[in-house]
This record gives sequence, C-alpha cells and structure tokens, in this order.
Amino acid sequence: MNRGQTYNRHLQSLASASLRLVAVAAAVWILSWVIGETWVILLPVVLALIVCTVLWPPVRWLRGKGLPPAAAALLVLVAAIAVLAGVLAAVTPAIINQAGELAEQATAGVVEVRDWLGGPPLNISDAQLNSGVEAINDTLNSSSAKIASGLFTGVGAATSALVTLFTAIVVAFFFLKDGPRFLPWLRHVAGRPAAPHLAEVLQRVWATLGGFIRTQAIVSLVDAVLIGIGLVVLGVPLAYALAILTFIGGFVPIVGAFVAGGLAVLIALVANGPVNALIVLGIIVAVQQLEGNVLQPWLQAKSMKLHAVIVLLAVTLGASLFGVIGAFLAVPVAATVAVILRYYDEQVAGRVDDEETAEADDTTV
Repeated sequence: MNRGQTYNRHLQSLASASLRLVAVAAAVWILSWVIGETWVILLPVVLALIVCTVLWPPVRWLRGKGLPPAAAALLVLVAAIAVLAGVLAAVTPAIINQAGELAEQATAGVVEVRDWLGGPPLNISDAQLNSGVEAINDTLNSSSAKIASGLFTGVGAATSALVTLFTAIVVAFFFLKDGPRFLPWLRHVAGRPAAPHLAEVLQRVWATLGGFIRTQAIVSLVDAVLIGIGLVVLGVPLAYALAILTFIGGFVPIVGAFVAGGLAVLIALVANGPVNALIVLGIIVAVQQLEGNVLQPWLQAKSMKLHAVIVLLAVTLGASLFGVIGAFLAVPVAATVAVILRYYDEQVAGRVDDEETAEADDTTV
C-alpha cells in the first residue's frame, strides 16, 4: 500500500467518524429541544420521582403489613406533607422576622469589606472599588432576575409553582400506588433484547437517586446542626436562620454550602469583628472537611461515584439553564447519566471478553 492509499484510508475513517459525531450532536440537540419544550410536564414527573425515592420505603412497609396500595401511598404522602408543612410553619416566621435584619447585616458587611480594601495595605482606589461593586451588583441583579423569572421556565409558557407542585404530588401518589407494576409493564412493551437492559438500568437509577437524596438530607442536617451550634456558641446574630439556610443549601452541592458559609462569615464580621469571623470560617471549613472526607464517602459509598469537578460543572450548567431548580436537579441527572454510562461500559466489556474467549477457543481447537 502506497502513501496515497494510506492517506485516503485515513481520510475515509476521519470522514466516517465526523459524520457519526455530527449525527450524535444532532440527536443530542433534538433531545435537548424536546426536553425544553416538554419541561412543563417533565419537571413535575422528575420531582415526583425524587419524592418517591424517599417515600417508597414506608409505603412498601405498609403494603407488606396488608394495607391496600392506594391507602398506603395516600397515608405516607399526607404524613410527609404534614411534616413538611409543620416544619415550614415553625421556621418561616423566624426567617420572615429576621429577613430584614439579615439583609442589613449582609449590606453592612459589604460596606465594611469595602472600607478594609480601601485602607492599608491594599489601598485600592475608590474608582476601582466602585467599578468592582457595580460589576458585582450588575451580576447579582441579573442573576436575581433570572432566578425570579426563570425558576420554572424552559418553555415558552411556564406553569406556576403551585400548579407544578400540585401536579408533582398527584404524580407521586400514582407512582407510589402503581410503581411495582411499572417494570413488568415495561418488560412486556419493550420485549427482548431491550427489556432486561431497561429494567436493570432503571433499578440502578432508582437506587442511586434514593441514595443521593437520603445522603444529602443527612449530610445537610449534620452541617446545619454543627455549624448552627458553633454560631450560637459564638453569639453570631441570626444563628438559627443561618443554620436553616445551611440545611437548604446542602441540597445544592458545593455551591450551596459555599454561599451559606460566606453569608455566615460576613454577618460574624459585621456583628462580632474579624476574630469572630475567622473562628466562624474555621468552623465552616472544618465541617466541610468532615463532610467531604468522612460523611459523603461513608454515606454514599459506591452509589454516586462522581468526581467533585463533575458535580461542580453539573450544578453550574443546571443553574445557568433552569435556575434554582436546575441547580437542585443537576447532580441527580448527572448521577443518572453516570449510571447509564457505567452499565453500557459493563455490557461492552462483557461482550469484548466473550469475543476474546471465543477467539481463544477457536485458536486452541
């Protein structure tokens, strides 16, 4: 084979691979467009699935005790709504009463930091500070506008939060009631050879989502309790409100904890001085290290297998596309994709091993 033939074969391979890449990219674009157009329907379904991963164990236990499926699902769902409403009723007044003070403390903290930057040893000029503050304000304002207007967007005409919440509750009820019938129905509809693969992937995704939500709840609670105790002992204002924000922020990995911790340090700086703020920072860093190096690996074990960089990029992409909801759903979606890719890799590895074994047997014969 001469050089021209070799080059031609390489070009043919490159062209074939490029066409496949373009086809895959087009399929991904079409899929993203379909998701965007049907987001108003998909969002309640996804939220319902996440809720069901948490509520299914008690429903299964009640069904095992002889309670009808509908009654078990309704009882657990009503109990969960009652608990959530009770927590919100107990927490919301404190947050509302302290919201103004929280905003004032944060504003005062920004002013104090600005004064410190303008003094020695940095001696940053007022013009530089003003331009920096204006840039930050513009960014925050634009982000706030996106969050306020894009919380449930992604389609041309978005549904309201109440309608989405009500739909998610109704869908969750039917998932809890009829969930065990889904896999047999799917096997019947899909048929072989797809049915076994779909069932196995869905079971793994279900286990991964359930593990993620339960783990995040436990980790967020531990973070909120430990940081809240530290804030109370140090006499930081709004300690209980900051602990609640820490718990809520824990459901948005990395970013949520960073924002809540930064706000706590800022308020401690304004109210109690730099020494107290440094102690608060040390407590937050210590708790985050405990979470990252002990709690997360121990609780999640092998359920997630997602690198911190993947988590951060997923949260950033989700927040930029769908706001707060996107940031919350980013990690479960990334974990689901990872489960699918791992299963595909297992199937490829198994097929390659089978082919190598067959070739070895033929060679032996």
